[in-house]
Amino acid sequence: MYSKYFTEEHNVFRESFREFLNKEVVPHVDRWEETGQIDREIFRKMGEMGYFALYYPEAYGGLDLDFFYTVIFLEEMQRINSGGFAAAMWVQAFLGAQHLLKEGDERIKQEYLVPTLTGEKIGCLAITEPFGGSDVAGMRTTAVKEGDHYIINGSKTFITNGVYSDYLVVAAKTNPEAKGRGISIFVMDRDTPGISATKLNKLGWRASDTGEIGFDNVKIPAENLMGKEGKGFPYIMQHFALERLIMGINAHARAEYAIEYTIEYMKERTAFGQSLNKFQALRHNLSDMLSEVEMAKCFNYAISEELDKGLYPVKEASMSKLLSTKIADEVIYKCLQYLGGYGYIEEYPLARMWRDSRLGPIGGGTSEIMREIIAKMTLDGKDYKPVAG
Repeated sequence: MYSKYFTEEHNVFRESFREFLNKEVVPHVDRWEETGQIDREIFRKMGEMGYFALYYPEAYGGLDLDFFYTVIFLEEMQRINSGGFAAAMWVQAFLGAQHLLKEGDERIKQEYLVPTLTGEKIGCLAITEPFGGSDVAGMRTTAVKEGDHYIINGSKTFITNGVYSDYLVVAAKTNPEAKGRGISIFVMDRDTPGISATKLNKLGWRASDTGEIGFDNVKIPAENLMGKEGKGFPYIMQHFALERLIMGINAHARAEYAIEYTIEYMKERTAFGQSLNKFQALRHNLSDMLSEVEMAKCFNYAISEELDKGLYPVKEASMSKLLSTKIADEVIYKCLQYLGGYGYIEEYPLARMWRDSRLGPIGGGTSEIMREIIAKMTLDGKDYKPVAG
């Protein structure tokens, strides 16, 4: 039923990417989960294969493919059962890189975007702050212009790839009195004096490095400002639609994988003289879960098609993240219950999957924020539009 979205070329890509992950990633996942650090070599291998470049223009080494290649990229990474690895890869491919593409000048694109797509440089996007959370306009990090430089002071937290990245795309206030209208976007090298990072110890997403970052009188060239000064807030907002759809797609994919695993477990596990898949209560509950995940999946594909056409589905992407992460959270919780005591054992995949899934309703804007965005658009008539660089 998905032939509307996926061609034979898409299916071949899915098979080849799955083979790549099974060969190059799966053998190392448990080690990365234990150490909290992904080998840099895998970034380079992903880049060499073009996996970071799927959705980017050919002028910068991109493949300029339709968005459904990215959908496959996201879905397949959920099947290896490491939310941390998946996050590190899609953060590399999209978060900071989208700002480089849309707001960076030609020098910045060549110096940062091109090596990001090849995996030679690892990047991160630093927006969230310890005292702000989802309140982007309330950030306290400042950027004061002094001659031909900016001086950055402040801190960021919950930054994926925040410890081991080579560069940072950072939001800071160039006009603190203007609140959201005073935010600007900068790019800076990791080794710039005054930048420090502390690794956070997380419940899930264990393979990825998540950092709290400090800026102590960090001096960067004025030319590292991206786009226009004071336009950072709308730049951030316009990229959130893509990030939220990505998280929605991740959610339906991991829920689907959890169900697939649970179905196989139910076939093999017996109780009271019959396999678990013969118990009516379990069968019917599983049917509910399958239906919810399928609806989320179809909705996410429809939004992906809109995005691929160049539209700006802010409301729908917010709905995707809100409902898909909620459904995934509930489905994976139930799947873990199906395994009984084994669901609580680390050797079985549901324990890690449950921990990783719990970040869905929190990261990239909480479910509460998603509800408020949807309410503003439907009840208050708020209209979010993309901005030019």
